[in-house]
Amino acid sequence: MIDDILSDAETRMGKSVDSLRNELTKIRTGRAHPSLLDQIVVDYYGTDTPINQVANVTVEDSRTLAVAPWEKQMVAVVEKAILNSGLGLNPSTAGNLIRIPMPPLTEERRRELVKVVKNEGENAKIAIRNIRRDANSDFKELLKEKEISEDESRQAEDTIQKYTDKYVKSVDEVIAVKEKELMEI
Repeated sequence: MIDDILSDAETRMGKSVDSLRNELTKIRTGRAHPSLLDQIVVDYYGTDTPINQVANVTVEDSRTLAVAPWEKQMVAVVEKAILNSGLGLNPSTAGNLIRIPMPPLTEERRRELVKVVKNEGENAKIAIRNIRRDANSDFKELLKEKEISEDESRQAEDTIQKYTDKYVKSVDEVIAVKEKELMEI
């Protein structure tokens, strides 16, 4: 029973870190990366469809993305979706290929993005601590029901604290990497 709670908590903590990594890919750095466009959806024959399902997104060079829609009539739709995405990107079309130059980030914008990254990291840490709290309350409930001893409860709480420390440290590492990536010119 304790093992089930611990393994569930560890799985959920791992998912919190993965979710943070996923969120941070949406925050753009100065470099071009195909995942930058992942959250953009286009109107594909009346259905909202992710851009990577209607076009091929590639990195042309370190500061330019190339988007090649699979159907010629989708070029204008994809270009409009990129313009309206709120990412501050200005695509230019050349035939069937849409080029998206990455504008360089200003120092002020970099600092704002670092604040956003730290906020996302803090949210992930809060989620991890909430998982710890839930697990500890489950242990207390088992103790109250006399299904486990006080020693087992204390050991389980120590273990869950070790998991928490491990995943909070992992969140800190992910944030540090993203912060370094944002601040390099």
